[in-house]
Amino acid sequence: MHIAVCDSSRLSQVLFINALRECDPEQHTECFTNGKELLKAMRERPVFDIVFLDVYFPGESGLDIAAKLRSLSPETGIVFVTNSQDHAVEAWALDALNYLIKPITTEGIRESFQRLKSTFPKEHPRMRVNIGKDSHTVYLEEIICIYSSRHAKEIHLTGNHVIRVWMELRNLEEKLDARFLKINRGVIANMEHIRRMTEEYCLLDDGTRLDFSRQKKETIRKAWEDYLLLRMSGKNQQNQ
Repeated sequence: MHIAVCDSSRLSQVLFINALRECDPEQHTECFTNGKELLKAMRERPVFDIVFLDVYFPGESGLDIAAKLRSLSPETGIVFVTNSQDHAVEAWALDALNYLIKPITTEGIRESFQRLKSTFPKEHPRMRVNIGKDSHTVYLEEIICIYSSRHAKEIHLTGNHVIRVWMELRNLEEKLDARFLKINRGVIANMEHIRRMTEEYCLLDDGTRLDFSRQKKETIRKAWEDYLLLRMSGKNQQNQ
């Protein structure tokens, strides 16, 4: 799970991390002291699954930060952690997962995680990848393609995000579903993002050209055609 805590108090951040370790020692958190840092990270890296956000910051409001965060990533769960009940109504208006009164507790974190899990639709599968010491959640629908780049693998996401992981391509492939197609030895593409396919290559939504493996051109085209037929069949059933 990709977790962030945004609080101007370093002490509050430490207390949160300690409570989180009691709840789940394997989880890691990115800490921010203001909204500008948090929103910058949201634009540059994979989205956070959940953000624990204070209401009071010097010169800015946590409610304003939450509104901007919501526009950047509607699926991110927002939990307000503050000293007062005064802004609870405004928090719920922003579809907050929870509103916790400091000091943060393991029970409050666990309850927030449970609420987050209940909001995940079954049709949005995810996978976890390790980036350095952190474990990140990536929604499969956000993946455009995966490239082998020397020892690392580049996962290209919607919104021009790219993350690098040090995993075998076959291990990543095991985490994917039927919408993903291996184009050649070093490239896997999300068929939802293939705009056009010829006998030799395919074009992605962003114009990227991916050349096919010579030995598997027919197999690749057949897999693409079968996927299109399956998708069209599903849409037709929904419209009946």
